[in-house]
Amino acid sequence: MEINITATAVQKIAEKKGEHEGYLKLKYETEGCGCVMSGVTSLWLVSEIDEDDRAIETSIGPIYVEKSKEVFLNDELIIDFSPSNNSFQLKSPNEYLNPRMSFLNKIG
Repeated sequence: MEINITATAVQKIAEKKGEHEGYLKLKYETEGCGCVMSGVTSLWLVSEIDEDDRAIETSIGPIYVEKSKEVFLNDELIIDFSPSNNSFQLKSPNEYLNPRMSFLNKIG
């Protein structure tokens, strides 16, 4: 798996992180979605990683992905930020996986 992050997203991630130190995690959430096939991705800032997390190296350091949820993601991913929607976007070269991806600071 490869994750590329656009310059706009890099800047916005830095703003969102602020002074918080932690790990970036691409979280595939299924709670409240009805079934595991209807999950939604979001970007989390967490204080620790889980045993099931795998590091994917990016231009800003590793982003962690749950091994058990990789099947729902593409091999090539792009994290972007849309100023007009004021939200992150997760896409592949062929499709949007989440055009309004949230950033959740789980640290503070």
